[in-house]
Amino acid sequence: MGATPGQGRQAGGTPRAALADLLAGNRRFVSGQPIHGHDVTAAAAASGDQQPYAVVLGCIDSRVPLEAIFDQTFGAICVIRTGGHVLDRAVCGSIEYVVGQLGVPLVMVLGHERCGAVGAAVDALRTGERPGGSLAYLVDEIAPAVTEIGFDDPAVHPLAIRRHVRRTVRTLRDDDLLAGPVAAGRVAVTGGLYDLATGEVALLDPG
Repeated sequence: MGATPGQGRQAGGTPRAALADLLAGNRRFVSGQPIHGHDVTAAAAASGDQQPYAVVLGCIDSRVPLEAIFDQTFGAICVIRTGGHVLDRAVCGSIEYVVGQLGVPLVMVLGHERCGAVGAAVDALRTGERPGGSLAYLVDEIAPAVTEIGFDDPAVHPLAIRRHVRRTVRTLRDDDLLAGPVAAGRVAVTGGLYDLATGEVALLDPG
């Protein structure tokens, strides 16, 4: 990947400032006043060494384009997307890299309303029918959040989405290479929820 350890390029290099910058971008997005777009001149300006200030782990859902909803330009954030923002070794290693080598101070785990991956886990637990292929891995990783809520709860889907975000945050905070920087206050791992109807990102308490 060829990078040297960095400081986190914007917002003062602190977790709090990085989170404030992300949320300010989301407010611009929601208000219809974004300042960044997909412009080739912005791509050229960011073509040197990358110095992002946050990494955002989100879902593959096509309705949740992460750079857009945080109104971020080229080079500002690293984006990782998996079904239901499920972690695996490649995802964890990627996050460890950007934190350790690029000096990124903020990791954001972003869930969203009406998540299909969480819905698949709810359906699998209710019916007892585990899907085939690698989809089973996604369901298995989300299932503990569904079980903690109770799959017979009428509100299990929205509640499990929130619980799964919180579980993912806790897992990353306990990661072998992230726990030290988190404990020292150099890195923050936080969770959020994206509202498909309004475009707004709300932070989730640790829970």
